[in-house]
Amino acid sequence: MSSTAPAETARAEKKFADLPPWQRALVLVLASVQLSLAASAWADLATRPAEKVNGNKLKWALIIAVNFVGPISYFRKGRRD
Repeated sequence: MSSTAPAETARAEKKFADLPPWQRALVLVLASVQLSLAASAWADLATRPAEKVNGNKLKWALIIAVNFVGPISYFRKGRRD
């Protein structure tokens, strides 16, 4: 038996602090963009009248929670002008 852990286990144990500085910065930037998109989409959804939303507002609130895809989908297809 060897004392080394399998590659999958080693990957799962990697912590944020173990990442190189450029990867930590990238993660923080992407997280900030995603949170900003979601917050903007939820704020727009909350203040927009139901008749100006394509579909159910609850459905869109749940879709917005899906990383980058949700808020972008809401801004492209969820709103009526």
